[in-house]
Amino acid sequence: MCSLASLSHKPFSPPNLPSPARSGKPPSATITEVSSYLICVEEGSANLVSIVILSRGNCSLSKCISVYMVSMATADLLVIIFNVIVSHILNYQFPNSFLSFTSVCKFTQYMKSATLETSVWFTVLFTFDRFVVICWERLKTKYCTKRTASAVIITVSVLICLKNIPISFSYEPERIINNELWGCLMTVDFLTLPAWAVYNLIRSITVPWLPFMLMALLNSLTVRRIVLASRARRAIRGKDSENQADSEMENRRKSIILLFTISGSFILLWTTAAVTFLTTRVITTVYYHGDYTSPAYIATETGLMLMYLSSCTNTCIYAATQRKFREELKIMVNYPWTLILRSFKQ
Repeated sequence: MCSLASLSHKPFSPPNLPSPARSGKPPSATITEVSSYLICVEEGSANLVSIVILSRGNCSLSKCISVYMVSMATADLLVIIFNVIVSHILNYQFPNSFLSFTSVCKFTQYMKSATLETSVWFTVLFTFDRFVVICWERLKTKYCTKRTASAVIITVSVLICLKNIPISFSYEPERIINNELWGCLMTVDFLTLPAWAVYNLIRSITVPWLPFMLMALLNSLTVRRIVLASRARRAIRGKDSENQADSEMENRRKSIILLFTISGSFILLWTTAAVTFLTTRVITTVYYHGDYTSPAYIATETGLMLMYLSSCTNTCIYAATQRKFREELKIMVNYPWTLILRSFKQ
């Protein structure tokens, strides 16, 4: 059984051999290509803008939140680079390039798995940080700091990089041409040995099932705390103030909406990939056989596109709900036009 992060692997084509990406693709494969371009442009732009704006520190966010959000946007951008641009665009358009060398292929597969897992777990870390702020006030002053956030991000990144090292050893050359190793295929040991089966089981649990459960648990506890605090506040304010504006209650209401939006977005966009992973991998260990009309291929590619789409939504949802972020975005969009007008005036 292969892990979810390995779903998008397709064989490379060495020189002078036909490329599967070039031979009479049906609409399903064309849609996949078009979706890859759209995701690349939209998500890449969104994450780049988020990184620039949040790094400037003018969004009235705490330094702790800024560290997590910039880290999330950076990880999501890396997912777009390796999982979409390199894997779904460059490998298709340039099948005989240096990307087809076995060493480069192995590195790409490693980065695809590591960046995807990093993106998911950074979202979980941010969710836990918000949980501590709302539900664990004794720990809040010590944990919710820029220094702690940076240490947590670095530690988790190192652990994920170490955990994915075996990925590089799970592939072997597809062909040897002119003493050069081309392409990469999963080794027989990877598909048959119990040790690899255990490793893949661990990978499948860490992405996405464990994040699913942790986000659901943390958000449930956070929402429960907000609801209880809101009831207590209404009781203290009394019936006479029910119709009066309460900024704190409004902020709590927005927090609940935000939490459910993030959780729902993540779970919905990952569900298709998770379900197709279970169904296709139970039946067969390889879902792609050059048949672009296969239901397994269509379902898996749809799941992958939705999964990669989630690499944009989290940061956009968190950031777009901040008024200061929207103001900074307007300034960034208007800045080139401002320069042009200034040049004309001079």
